[in-house]
This record gives sequence, structure tokens and C-alpha cells, in this order.
Amino acid sequence: MEGRLVTCYHLYHSGVAVEVGRDILIFDYYNDHAEGRERSLSAGVISREMLKEKEGIYVFVSHHHRDHYNPIIFKWMEQRSGINYILSDDIQPAVSAHPAITLLGKYQEQRVAGIVVKTFGSTDQGVSFLVEKDGLMIFHSGDLNWWKWKDFTPAQQQKEAEDYQREVEKLVGVEIDIAFVPVDPRLAQYYFLAGDYFANKIKPKLLIPLHFSNNYDITGKFSKKVKVAGVKVAEITKRGEKVIYQQHLPEGRADFAGKK
Repeated sequence: MEGRLVTCYHLYHSGVAVEVGRDILIFDYYNDHAEGRERSLSAGVISREMLKEKEGIYVFVSHHHRDHYNPIIFKWMEQRSGINYILSDDIQPAVSAHPAITLLGKYQEQRVAGIVVKTFGSTDQGVSFLVEKDGLMIFHSGDLNWWKWKDFTPAQQQKEAEDYQREVEKLVGVEIDIAFVPVDPRLAQYYFLAGDYFANKIKPKLLIPLHFSNNYDITGKFSKKVKVAGVKVAEITKRGEKVIYQQHLPEGRADFAGKK
């Protein structure tokens, strides 16, 4: 059966934008420099023109770390009304009382302007997001990652493994279309652990790497290493890369059937 096309843009690091029809969902935007290019999604930045063109705009921030959060997102309110902000509650924006801003902690569920947002935990700070939009299920990990650092003791490494696996277990039973998962080259030979575990355990239709700064080569290595039936793994080669997903919505899908 034919489905509609959903366009994902790699903005930078963990920043991504997902176009669903006339609406757009923006996650963990922080790099606002177009690097000499015209401002556009294809340059990895949000432009004034794009903000005016879209009907529904949803801005998500998983936590306060500077590589996931840039307060410039609130300047967009001056360019366009009706933007919806869904933020981890560890963020303290000056405009936190604004009706357009929803602050969420772990394991909360909220309906916001036609979408359903459910938060999960992180193995660092803040939350991860599970978002349902018009039958499309998106998961953005934030800093939920298998942080197996080489200088950790065996006990620390074991705890990191258990913490990550325990959190991912809570998503079992959810039929995820698009998952954004960290593939961090700083972890050296362990860069692939989170994505590989997520792909095998949850089996999203499309898995898109995150959290690699400008080290695009790591996504090619990852796509060759992680081979799971039914899971397409995207390779990101540049900032502003576009990944197309064809959405199908079979009857009886699980939606928010994940465990708490």
C-alpha cells in the first residue's frame, strides 16, 4: 500500500527536523550557523521563511546541555506565533510560564496541539521523546546512550550497559517508524553499541544516527556494521542531509503500548 513521504533533515549533531505534511517537528537544535550558505533546512538551520511557511511547528529539547539546547529557539516566537515547545523540565527558560511551553519530566504523557508526546529516561541528563503525529511514531534519544567509556571500571561499564538496556526495554511493543539514536565516535570501538541494541530490540523501520558532531564517516561505518532485518539504517554524509521515509499505517499498530 502507498504511504505518504516524511522528510527528515540532519541539522547538526543531535539536531534533526522531521517534516510531516505541512507540519514540522524540530529536535535538539543548537547550531544556528549556516556556515556561509543560505539559511535553510538543507544548510542545517531554521530560517525565518520556513517558520512562516509551516502550519504546525513543534520544538523539542531533551535536556539543557549546550550541544542539545540553544535559547535562540525562543526568538522564533518573534517571527511566528503558534509554535509549540516541548522541553525537558531540567531547562529553565526565562519564558517558562508561556502557554506555548510544556515542561516534562521522565515517564510523562501529554497531548500538545494534535500530537501525543511520551517521555522516557536518559542515561545522562533530561529525557528521551516518543512522539505520535498523524499515526507516525518517532523516537528521539537525546542523551539516552550506552556510554561505555574506555576509562570506566568494569563495574561502571556494566552499570552503563544495564541502565541503557533497562530503558530501551520500556519501549518494547511500540512500533516505531523513525528512531534517532546516538552513534558517538568518542566511544571508540564501542560507538555502535546503543544503535545495535536498539535496532535488534525495538526494530524501528528507520534508524538515523545522532550525536556525532561533524564526524560523518562514523555513520557509514555504523550502517555497514548494523544489519537487522526490517530496519533501514541511514548514512549521513553532510549537514542538511535529507532522509526520506515512506509512512505506512497498518491496522492495529501498537502505538503507546510500551512499558512504564
